[in-house]
Amino acid sequence: MGDEYERFDVPYTGDLLAGVDEVGRGPLAGDVVAAAVILDPARPIVGLRDSKKLTARRRTELAAEIREYALGWALGRASVAEIDELNILHASMLAMQRAVVALQPQPEYALVDGNRLPRWSYAAQAVVKGDDRVPAIAAASILAKVQRDGEMEDLDLTYPGYGLAQHKGYPTRVHLDALQQLGVTPIHRRSFAPVRRLLSVVSGS
Repeated sequence: MGDEYERFDVPYTGDLLAGVDEVGRGPLAGDVVAAAVILDPARPIVGLRDSKKLTARRRTELAAEIREYALGWALGRASVAEIDELNILHASMLAMQRAVVALQPQPEYALVDGNRLPRWSYAAQAVVKGDDRVPAIAAASILAKVQRDGEMEDLDLTYPGYGLAQHKGYPTRVHLDALQQLGVTPIHRRSFAPVRRLLSVVSGS
């Protein structure tokens, strides 16, 4: 992990470097959530890496450290309605843009996970697999995932029977079977193929 960081040449040497990532492109339900983090070089956080490679407990521990020690952090989101209106790619870009705009202090440079940048005026670079190459992006991925997972666990109480607390809205067999049996809820993304197909069957179109 450390070696991977060293191989990435960040074209910025100041302290106001933001890492940006989003969570929730693939699920059939729930918002897409993004985070932006400016780490404090004077207070390094040990163990940052791609949130998907950490246990839930470790993510929660690291999220608390990030919130306490980072120079700044913020969350952004795009709603289910925005996902259906814009498509998931553009909604993800919107969520990341909102996260960066909300950052205090504002960054002088941003590194964004993936191969695309939101439309904004910030000096920035996209970094493929950045959540496993850049500590600030890893921190953003952790905050975003902890936030979104918690929201899905809360929604599991509102919409029982779908297994949201377990699969977090992803299209598992349990989730697809529940959609067939229980129907589509307001938190489901109607533009996503499995949900769209079910709605078309229900409507008879």
